[in-house]
Parts: sequence; structure tokens; C-alpha cells
Amino acid sequence: MTAYERRQMLLDLLRRQPGLRVPEIAREIGVSEGTVRNDLDALEESGHLTRVRGGAVLHSASQLPQAAFRARHEEHAREKDAIGAQAARLIQDGDSILLDASSTAYYLALHLAERSRLRVVTNGLEVARLLAQNPSNTVILLGGVVRQDGSAVAGLLSEQILAELHIQKAFVSASGFSLERGLTEVHLEEAQLKRKAIESARQVFALLDSSKLGQEDLTSFARPSQIMHLFTDSGMSQEWQERLRQAGIPFTICPGDS
Repeated sequence: MTAYERRQMLLDLLRRQPGLRVPEIAREIGVSEGTVRNDLDALEESGHLTRVRGGAVLHSASQLPQAAFRARHEEHAREKDAIGAQAARLIQDGDSILLDASSTAYYLALHLAERSRLRVVTNGLEVARLLAQNPSNTVILLGGVVRQDGSAVAGLLSEQILAELHIQKAFVSASGFSLERGLTEVHLEEAQLKRKAIESARQVFALLDSSKLGQEDLTSFARPSQIMHLFTDSGMSQEWQERLRQAGIPFTICPGDS
């Protein structure tokens, strides 16, 4: 088998089973883990995928069909994957969880391949599509108006559904976060939906790459006191670490590696 043939096989495998890790890819293809890592590095250089912790995420249009979502997905990819990997450790088989439509929540979903019987509530079309591939999961896609970029659903119907649900753990990202305004969002409908989600959830976890810290957007949807734990990446400054400690907000810095 030539390197080209092996790499095409690898790409096809990732299209069919997103979220596979290096050891699993190596077993499927019948090569060493070192060969898989070299192939992934080569495919990243050629623009086919983005390397993330332990594996890779395709840039394939068939996997992420919306250009706007692809753009968000590829921005700060390693940081978001590190955050998703750490946050996924909180989720056990059979949990009822809410994931928003953020690209960081999608990275978290990629790390749930080994979980089963999850009851997932989401307004993210890509998150729903990914987690529904596991037949043991129950995925509830919130109803409402599809956002213009085609990646999310929001509106009154979604809020009415959330009012009837009791969710154990909600995982949400944001356009920005400050200690004065909490979690903020650029889309008004999205912010309103997240407010309802937080009201329905027993525990709320914030997924924020460090570029969001100190930023403020159009409208707030969660106070700092409503956040049970904040996950961010190693780009968080010492100043922000101290500010969060003084505010009493637990946080985890998620180191990224390939």
C-alpha cells in the first residue's frame, strides 16, 4: 500500500467514524501509531484536517457542510479540543446533558464516542448529527427557527421545550466573558435560549477558549455566580487566573497536545 492509498483510507475512515483516535485508526488500517501520526501531520499540512488531541478533525464539506460553522470550527482548534476533552470527563453513561451550538461543544461531542445511553438536548445541528450516530443515545434537537448560517436552531419553540426538561449538566460557550457581565452572546435569540437552558440545568459548565476572556458582546445570558466550573486553555493569563480565584469561580486550564 502506498502512502497516498493509506492516507485516502485514513480520510475515508474519519468520514465514516468521526472522533476516532490514533490507536483506533492504527488498528483499523493495520499500521503503527507512529505511521498514523505522520500521515495525520502530512494531511494537516495539505489542508485536509486539523490535528487535535490524540487524533484529527476533517475539513471535509461532507462532515461539516456549513462554511460558517467550518470557519468557527477551525479557529483555535487545538484549544477547543483540549477544552472538550477535559469537559467530557464529567459526562457518564446515561447522563442527561445539554450542549449548545458552539464549535467548542462540537469538540466536546467528539470525545463522547465511548459514552452510551446519553440523553442529549441541543440546538446545534452538527452536534445533533454527530451524537445521533450512536444508536444508544437519545438526541433531542430543539425546535425553532434555523439560524442564517444553518448551524443552529433558536426561538420560542426551543424555549418552550426547555421549560419542560430537567437537565443534569449544561455545557455552553459564549462570544465573551467578563466578571462584570458574565457570559455574553452576539445573537439575541441564542442568548435567550441559553438563559432558558441554564434555568433547566442542575449544573452549568462554561467552555471558553482564552481569547474570549475579557471580551463583552451584545447581551448577557449567565451571571458569573451561575457557572459551576469554567474550562479554558493554557493561554489564560496569570491575571485572569487570580481574578477568577478572587471571584470564587472554579476553573480548569486544559493543556493541548497532538
